[in-house]
Amino acid sequence: MTAVDTLPPSDGRPELVVLRAIKLGDLLVAVPALHALRRAFPDHRITLATTAWLAPVVDLVPDVDVHLAQHGLDHPLGVPAGVVDVAVNLHGAGPESSDLVAALGARRVVGHADPTNAFDGPAWPEGVHERERWTRLLTWHGIPADPDDVGIARPDGPPAVAGAAVVHVGAFHGARHWPTDRFAEVAVGLRARGFDVVLTGGTDDVERAGAVADAAGLAPGAVLAGSLELQEFAGVIAAARLVVTADTGAAHLASAYGIPSVVVFGPAPPEAWGPPSSGPHVVLTDASLRRGDVFAEDPDPALLAVQAADVLAAVDGLEVSVTGPIAAR
Repeated sequence: MTAVDTLPPSDGRPELVVLRAIKLGDLLVAVPALHALRRAFPDHRITLATTAWLAPVVDLVPDVDVHLAQHGLDHPLGVPAGVVDVAVNLHGAGPESSDLVAALGARRVVGHADPTNAFDGPAWPEGVHERERWTRLLTWHGIPADPDDVGIARPDGPPAVAGAAVVHVGAFHGARHWPTDRFAEVAVGLRARGFDVVLTGGTDDVERAGAVADAAGLAPGAVLAGSLELQEFAGVIAAARLVVTADTGAAHLASAYGIPSVVVFGPAPPEAWGPPSSGPHVVLTDASLRRGDVFAEDPDPALLAVQAADVLAAVDGLEVSVTGPIAAR
């Protein structure tokens, strides 16, 4: 699915527009709400207004018919006023997002309470998980939603790598950068347990991945950081036996595909961003040390409190098989 700048001409269905213009993890925690909207409005054309570079993953969310490119909230949505039947604010409750939704002139608005725009809805809740925030919102508006309904489609075609332990060394900000020597120790431990290990990350993480590979004695071919398009990356996660990562989009993809994961949390609380409690996932952190600055350049103390031995012990507790069927959602 290609992101478009303006809403395409009508195909005859009523229009439903959802605003959620952030990053990969933010999109994936909204998937349960998108599933619920599709069930509630099966005859609507559902447009998701979100960041353009997420198009390869939006394509894996079958509930979405149109991807409207929307990076941030500093410009109007590319939708003519008055054509939208239902507008859904899954972005926030402040005036920036509410005003964009109000400008659509929709017949029905699903969002949190906003007296300025005369939107009816629940008060913005504090201290809840992001998946629950949005499913509770829909439920309040009479749209039943399940916060654990996180699954997305697998990419077509064979994955670049299948059956590996994926160690994701990247993160957007330094606050989530777990030390490379600890990633290397984990990689060594995983190989000793019989796993094939690959290292993933974005283009900015190539140097970190190289340092991990050198320290762990991995072959150059094990470094996938910077070489995968977003949907290829999702395919590698979907075909993995195990994912080890900090709190990043890789963790949310592991949840979406039911792949066992060990997630090291730092500045963000797992109570708000962690994987479903019912899945094969382990969260490691030390909340007592959390500084909480997600944009800091240096790693959060809650992240640094986790040692490589803690991660390997969590892997052992998951009892992941190095052979046999791979988990599938």
